Amino acid sequence: MARLREKYNSSIKNELAKEFDIKNPMLIPSLEKIVISVGVGDSSKDQKVLQNMADTISLIAGQKSVVTNAKKSVAGFKVREGFPVGIKVTLRKDRMYAFLDKLISIALPRVKDFRGLPKNGFDGRGNYNFGLNEQLMFPEVEYDKILKTHGMNIALVTTAKNDKEAFKMLELFGLPFAKGK
Repeated sequence: MARLREKYNSSIKNELAKEFDIKNPMLIPSLEKIVISVGVGDSSKDQKVLQNMADTISLIAGQKSVVTNAKKSVAGFKVREGFPVGIKVTLRKDRMYAFLDKLISIALPRVKDFRGLPKNGFDGRGNYNFGLNEQLMFPEVEYDKILKTHGMNIALVTTAKNDKEAFKMLELFGLPFAKGK
């Protein structure tokens, strides 16, 4: 079992139930899934770069990524229906906890000039989104094999009813939030 899953079951659950006065154990906030997504931009025209980006995200997540295609044509963006517009991977259960552990303990400390994750990434329903500027902070990524550096968006989807519960849960997991407001 993943280290953070054990931590959640042994201590975080009890602390959340006590702090928010939750009697029913099924109503205690938990992490549902993590979605890692990348917009491909101009790289959609070059199949080799697109495949390299998909391989990199698969390597980081530990699970095969999916290339998402445009549903509609948009002339302003020079996009046709069916063109690749993004890459995503959805992690659940043990892979999700393993990725979160790797993100907190290895990747985020390697970010240059890291001051913490912004607190304004909550959406009002208990989900948290943040972006990373490049993929090189993950230890699996080899710099020589990268054709193009790219960022990624990471969405932490929770079962929390509001942002306060989700913030407390993610803070107990060890997510480093920025100090101040």
